[in-house]
Amino acid sequence: MDIVNQREAVPFTTVDGSTIRELLAHRNSCIRQQSLAEARLGVGCATVPHHHRVTEEIYYILAGTGDMTLADETRGVGPGDAIAIPPGVRHTIRNTGPTELIFLCTCAPGYEHADTFLEAAPA
Repeated sequence: MDIVNQREAVPFTTVDGSTIRELLAHRNSCIRQQSLAEARLGVGCATVPHHHRVTEEIYYILAGTGDMTLADETRGVGPGDAIAIPPGVRHTIRNTGPTELIFLCTCAPGYEHADTFLEAAPA
């Protein structure tokens, strides 16, 4: 049985600039087809606009508020919001609140740096 506590997961910075703690993935469990991570963004911070060629993602906001941009659409998000991010769609999330933005991120297949492609922000 694989159980990973968030407090024991070592944080690292992804290609898009967010700090994540990979909770379950092929690197630390029997999970092979997806991954689950906790991501954090400081006040005023944002991920670099990017897309994943293969991976689909779900963000689930735990704490804080932000602006989520998918392609050319931006919407405010907060605790309890789940965001679907299909493969190939440019996306970024910005912390707009006075506290850290904390969210869960699921990826299928599991997160890999090699499937993260940085993009310029829209003009």
